[in-house]
Amino acid sequence: MTGDLVTAAKFIGAGLAMIGALGGGVGIGLSVQGALTGMARNPDASGNLLVYMILGIAFSEAIAIYCLVIAFLMLFVL
Repeated sequence: MTGDLVTAAKFIGAGLAMIGALGGGVGIGLSVQGALTGMARNPDASGNLLVYMILGIAFSEAIAIYCLVIAFLMLFVL
């Protein structure tokens, strides 16, 4: 009985940890939206905007990866 409760708590905790991945998805979307808007308004600056967009996407994706690591730790280590 206690093992079932612990297993359920692990699954709930891992699911809650993955809510942070939502922030990464929103961040990536906003980053791309801003870069595309800037490229549409000033096509000459598209090279610089592309570099900064990719950098912003990498940072946003890192947050989602951290959430995934925490979820895996909750499921398989604890």
